[in-house]
Amino acid sequence: MPLINEPKLAPPGAGLPKPELFIARLMFQYRYRTGNRGSFTALFERERKAIRQLVNSCPADLAGKRVLIERVRGLEDSSRYWSVWMTLEHLRIVHLGIARTIDSLAREIAPSGQASTAAVKPRADVDASVVEDYEKSCDALLAAGAAAKLNSTARFPHPWFGPLNDRGWFALAGGHLGLHRRQIERILADLPHATK
Repeated sequence: MPLINEPKLAPPGAGLPKPELFIARLMFQYRYRTGNRGSFTALFERERKAIRQLVNSCPADLAGKRVLIERVRGLEDSSRYWSVWMTLEHLRIVHLGIARTIDSLAREIAPSGQASTAAVKPRADVDASVVEDYEKSCDALLAAGAAAKLNSTARFPHPWFGPLNDRGWFALAGGHLGLHRRQIERILADLPHATK
């Protein structure tokens, strides 16, 4: 049940403003066309390291505190009221989903169902155990990207970027991680100072 003082935000899955989505698609297409397994992996690893440093800098008593931030470009409005741990939980869910999608597409099997931004929103009651689970999900995604040929003919549609093959889904991962690294930076900047 939502709290009385919870902010009024757009519903999960509402998407991005049209001009912003257009730019996001152009940026993704550029990364997809000019990148390769090495560059996709390197971007993911850089963003993962940056997130690890941010999480390590956050006092444990504040990591579960939800903060209403100014919207980061590329982030749905419904994702503006999360904690650091909620952001890691979202990333964990997404990484495992992308890893499964890459594995399936690499075998030329399109996954059943559909990808949905509303379906990957985190619970509010996550705790410190999410940090290790998030790291494992990063490993799973990188392993899937390393094992796949990244040239499948099978496709699975992303809700914003359309039908993608295994290479497309792997290309998406680092940029997505960077988006949420910026979100964590804003959460940390807006957290109250820890009491001593």
